Amino acid sequence: MSDLVTITHYIGGAPRDTRGGRYGDVYNPALGEPVARVALGTADEVAAAVQAAHDAFPAWADTPPLARARILARYLQLCQQHTEEFAAMLTREHGKTLADARGEVARGIEVVEFALGIPQLLKGEFTDQIARGIDAWSMRQPLGVVAGITPFNFPVMVPMWMFPIALACGNTFILKPSERDPSPSLLHAQLLKEAGLPDGVFNVVQGDKVVVDALLDHPQVQAVSFVGSTPIAEYIYAKGTASGKRVQALGGAKNHMVVMPDADMDMAVDALMGAAFGSAGERCMAISVVVAIGDAGDKLVAALERRTAALKVRDGAAEDAEMGPVVTLAAKQRIERLIGEGVEQGARLVVDGRNYRVAERPNGFFVGGTLFDHVTEDMTIYKEEIFGPVLCVMRLPDVGSAVELINRNEYGNGVAVFTRDGGVAREFVRQIQAGMVGVNVPLPVPMAFNSFGGWKRSLFGDHHAYGPEGVRFYTRHKAVMQRWPNTASAGAEFAFPQMK
Repeated sequence: MSDLVTITHYIGGAPRDTRGGRYGDVYNPALGEPVARVALGTADEVAAAVQAAHDAFPAWADTPPLARARILARYLQLCQQHTEEFAAMLTREHGKTLADARGEVARGIEVVEFALGIPQLLKGEFTDQIARGIDAWSMRQPLGVVAGITPFNFPVMVPMWMFPIALACGNTFILKPSERDPSPSLLHAQLLKEAGLPDGVFNVVQGDKVVVDALLDHPQVQAVSFVGSTPIAEYIYAKGTASGKRVQALGGAKNHMVVMPDADMDMAVDALMGAAFGSAGERCMAISVVVAIGDAGDKLVAALERRTAALKVRDGAAEDAEMGPVVTLAAKQRIERLIGEGVEQGARLVVDGRNYRVAERPNGFFVGGTLFDHVTEDMTIYKEEIFGPVLCVMRLPDVGSAVELINRNEYGNGVAVFTRDGGVAREFVRQIQAGMVGVNVPLPVPMAFNSFGGWKRSLFGDHHAYGPEGVRFYTRHKAVMQRWPNTASAGAEFAFPQMK
């Protein structure tokens, strides 16, 4: 183990090893073996990061928004120059294909581009002469030290949903990345420093639940953003709000795609292949359930069977790979167990991805594309978020039944409908209980100038991520009323203030 590279913390503008003596293995999932080790932090590292961020906050908050934006503009240029380095890290530590990794970096960069408009985004409102001799205006000011706890499936993009906006708004930031693929966090830190970000404004504490709890408990951490599974989101929201923090916790999903009989079937199948099996299904917006309406089912399943069986499952570093491995051996074992439960509970297993082997990577954590038909609402493969390359086909007689099914589900992250009928699409959009809806678009992930977030048990908190909602999350609103004294006093007034 001593010959493995150690991935450290980044505190106060410099790398820092852990003082607790705990380390975890970082695997290349295609090889099935460790390629690095990561320091697992303690409350001491969290305290040091919070202190560094706290000390840096006054000067950074007092920096003009345009000056903050110019530093982020230089960081943006550096990210573009290092896209291939980020992508290689993603493929090596997460397993996603290079093409998918490049796409992740690009979507993260879009949020930085949005954050460059912070001078405009922070503008308040002004009213002259709101009453005689009184003017009023509003402003948005930073919170202070804020933290982001991010998941393994998007270790470049999801942090970039958080810290560029938080920093642009004048906050200082502590990132707790996933311990499964932590290398991109240090590249972010390196590029921000190279761009001119003052020391202590951005910090990284590697680790596990110990670090999460320390961040949630620390009294100087004002806000916490989280993306991950629903049980952890619930835990973070409850613990963080109990400590008086502002919390934004994005949880799990069970995303449905409804295919109407009049849909362009080739378009629908192409969409499903990418949405279900892209990133080996390890996306919170992955389509895991397709609801075939009426006679759409047979044609849809026949096409999906051919395409699923022919998926090019490879080491993600192979340029022709369509799908890579899942992130850990435990994830592979869980996915295969759930596939087995689907068979036991009566679903028809059309394509079986269990025990999948890639000849040149015999120890990799591979699961082949898996397709189920005739899935019902009571089955475990429908109820649980599988987070793997498993697509379930359900059959219902009409779109009304599909809407009722989806609205009963505990999650409300994303949903899609494929149809040529504008009336059906319009009513679907209006009636469906989900935060993000696609019409002939399988992954309706909003662009950076909108905001991302679900409904029901897919989101805990009052704000969605990035976009205008992100600016509101990372700032406080302040209202100001101003009057300058005249030479002669009008005397005390004891009635409640009103316009005269």
